[in-house]
Amino acid sequence: MKLFSNKSLIILLILVSGYGYIVSCTRDNDMIVPIQLTQPFVSTRGTDILLPGNMTAGNTNEWKVDKTHSSCLWETPYVGAAGLLTGRFNQFGMHDVTNAKAISYVTAGQPLLDSSWAFYENEPAKSYFNGYVQINTSNTGEPGRDAGCNVAGMGTVAIVAGTQNLAYPNLAKIKTTEVKFDPASNGYIVTLDLTYQGKLTAPLTKSIIGKLTYVKKQRVQFGTAAAYDVFGLKLSFQFNCRDFGIVSTSIADKIDIECNMNFNNK
Repeated sequence: MKLFSNKSLIILLILVSGYGYIVSCTRDNDMIVPIQLTQPFVSTRGTDILLPGNMTAGNTNEWKVDKTHSSCLWETPYVGAAGLLTGRFNQFGMHDVTNAKAISYVTAGQPLLDSSWAFYENEPAKSYFNGYVQINTSNTGEPGRDAGCNVAGMGTVAIVAGTQNLAYPNLAKIKTTEVKFDPASNGYIVTLDLTYQGKLTAPLTKSIIGKLTYVKKQRVQFGTAAAYDVFGLKLSFQFNCRDFGIVSTSIADKIDIECNMNFNNK
């Protein structure tokens, strides 16, 4: 009887010890902190300040739009098919086109100075941009479409040789109302007013949200030419063409716009 009691006591102690070990392991596992696989974004913005000034040739403190290497692109789904309709505007610029300036200009070059902008890399509240395109210069690479259905479908007018037509309804323009940091990238969130007439009887202004990317300033040199600095700004946004009376059944409601503006200080 005494031997049985000793064995029972030993078994009981083993069971209690095992339970304690299991409980202690469970508590250790509860205290393990999960590994954070996605780290929070940390910005790496600099302090560049880039301004046009008077756009004087040879003044390295004044930045000029390099229109030859810039572009204003558009794309939209071709309704009823899988492919995209794409194109670019041949004539565009960065100027605040007021109503008084919304006229035709007899010139082959830029009708207005590309000077209505400022960029502060680390102070976006100080940054602003104005831009415009001439709708009838839409270029899809298909001349029949560019001079035909595009003109009629977008309510614009045919190109007149030797003029730059910044009058409505051939004018579409943007003007920023707010530029702020994008919390998820080194870019910026931009609120802008898009003014366009389309096939309406008068221009309409709509507030649009876009995204701005800064391609950092760097020095370049080609061949034996003097070195100079360059930087880029990429603005992308989307608008609903039906808001502006565009009823073409060839294009979708939403038009995506991408402006790739390159600058130099030559």
